[in-house]
Amino acid sequence: MNQTTPQLQSTVRTFSQLFSSTRRGARLARLLAVTQLHSWEASRDVTERAEQVVAELAANAVLHGWLPGRDFRLGLAFDTAVGGLGIEVTDARGDRLPAFVRPGEGDGGRGLPLVAALADRWGVVPYPPGGKTVWASVAPAPPPGL
Repeated sequence: MNQTTPQLQSTVRTFSQLFSSTRRGARLARLLAVTQLHSWEASRDVTERAEQVVAELAANAVLHGWLPGRDFRLGLAFDTAVGGLGIEVTDARGDRLPAFVRPGEGDGGRGLPLVAALADRWGVVPYPPGGKTVWASVAPAPPPGL
């Protein structure tokens, strides 16, 4: 007798958009990310954490990754089977890698420590020919009692 195990239907939904490297562009990136996550019916936990992560990464792209005439890109990838989200923000300054500074240990801002606290994982990779992508992943909170 053959028996099959039911499989979860997994779909990865994506969003990618260029934004001007301005404060207005960073704000619009955050607002559109939240709108997209609502349309994908992402959990409240993922949406709230992702909103802050996108806000910080977009602000960093505008403040530290800006080059005249160059935009930044926001990418989202939502896995419907598990409810997890991948976030990528790509800017034009590959020569300026983000530095994680612990609060109270230097002149760094609060952005990356906040990203580290809200995201399950994060990192940075080169984006040829001269940019970088800062990425983060946000997984849904486990159900209560687990």
